Amino acid sequence: MSPPIRPIRRVLVANRGEIAVRVMRTCKERGLGTVAVYSDVDRLAPHVLVADMAVHIGPAPAAQSYLVIEKIIAACQQSGADAVHPGYGFLSENEDFVEACIAAGITFIGPSAEAMRKMGSKTEARKTVTAAGTPVVPGDNGPTGEGFPTAELALAAAIKIGFPVLIKAAAGGGGKGMRMVHAEAELVPAFEGAVREATAAFGDGTVYLEKAILRPRHIEIQVFGDQHGNLVHLGERDCSIQRRHQKVIEEAPSPVVSPELRAQMGAAAIAAARAVDYVGAGTCEFLLGDGGGFYFLEMNTRLQVEHPVTEMIYGLDLVAWQLDVAEGKPLPLTQAELDARRKGHAVECRVYAEDPVKFLPSPGKITHMRVPDGPYIRNDAGCYEGSEIPVHYDPMISKLVVWGEDRPRAIARMRRALDEYAVRGIETNLAFHRRCFRHEAFIAGDYDTGFIGRNTKELAPQADEKELEAAIIAAALDNGAHLHDAPKGTNGASTSGVVQAVPLSTEISGWRRQLR
Repeated sequence: MSPPIRPIRRVLVANRGEIAVRVMRTCKERGLGTVAVYSDVDRLAPHVLVADMAVHIGPAPAAQSYLVIEKIIAACQQSGADAVHPGYGFLSENEDFVEACIAAGITFIGPSAEAMRKMGSKTEARKTVTAAGTPVVPGDNGPTGEGFPTAELALAAAIKIGFPVLIKAAAGGGGKGMRMVHAEAELVPAFEGAVREATAAFGDGTVYLEKAILRPRHIEIQVFGDQHGNLVHLGERDCSIQRRHQKVIEEAPSPVVSPELRAQMGAAAIAAARAVDYVGAGTCEFLLGDGGGFYFLEMNTRLQVEHPVTEMIYGLDLVAWQLDVAEGKPLPLTQAELDARRKGHAVECRVYAEDPVKFLPSPGKITHMRVPDGPYIRNDAGCYEGSEIPVHYDPMISKLVVWGEDRPRAIARMRRALDEYAVRGIETNLAFHRRCFRHEAFIAGDYDTGFIGRNTKELAPQADEKELEAAIIAAALDNGAHLHDAPKGTNGASTSGVVQAVPLSTEISGWRRQLR
């Protein structure tokens, strides 16, 4: 029997920043009510100002606000929200949160708790997808299949696998609890460090081993399933430009994936998703070796940060698809229809408040900001001029995304957009992005996950680039002041023949209900 359609009327977004704003925009286009949750430092954050109503959930630390399941459920009940979108990060892959929503009669816009549980553990995921026929990186999950209890056992297994190996956190992500080990003497301290970091980050110190694939590409496949048993993939994204295992630049399609390889990887991703009866948006991540072999890494049971590049080349709204599936509707397109829609090339830059050389966070107040615009440019932002980048959360300023008819034109458009983008008051990685998009190897598509490490010197910004960014802001401000101060005739018109600029108000417009 087909599942009943359960219309959603009001969505609480259990997140903050640009993803909360992005989800709310789609909800508003569908006529749905939107609810924000916010901590002490996010009272005037963009997601709060965009929402129809907002609920205060506690102090700035996420462990006391955005990560407290009981507070999110209470906020739903207080605001009348009948559905929750988790965004990414925070509680987005927490099966206990899914079960708490269901127990409270709230629709969770995402996969089942069981699918999340099976894919949330890297060791369990490896066993599940191997049984489904999806290739995995050679490795060892430990003597019982649930990680290594001691460094000595891990060392013995590593010797059998052959160095180099990766020690990886079973409950992890984002490079935390991960260590590369090149020789026997390095393993014990690396093991102890990985366990400590995994325990601190995830509350679970379980680690396992994988054979290190040298100079791989990081390729991920977007999958989507509905409650009717339909599963499709929406091609690949190349996420190989990384620093410390964190993605910085993503593009779709990958410059090295052929139509044949795309079909093979898509089929492998669908097989992995079908093994857990997956419903909703998910991403299967793979390593692609020099010889064209690919290996399953993990499945992210949520919407990815980089989903906009997929939306741009398919002309789709993936959050709208999430809402449809959560209501019980079937997927709107078949695999063949999706394949026929793919067009052009899209690239995304993650713009962070961080030192562009050391890649360390640079929190503080944005004193001035100039954001790029123009055809086929999208800037998903989580802050605005005058807002504060807090120390408590990920320091992302925005995701800058462009589309072009092909990869060279997409790169050219991104260069232009980056040259228009300027931020003052804090450090950003904009200069890094500008240099990357002019690097010969990147332009040629000749890169892998070690690209930044091998080209650190060439990618580090120079003094003249900071001066250029300062000049862009100064020119914009000076031009605005000149327009505002232009001499006026007796009728108030500008005597210079230039229309007088009207400064934007710094007051918050509109009305928002904040539930306390």
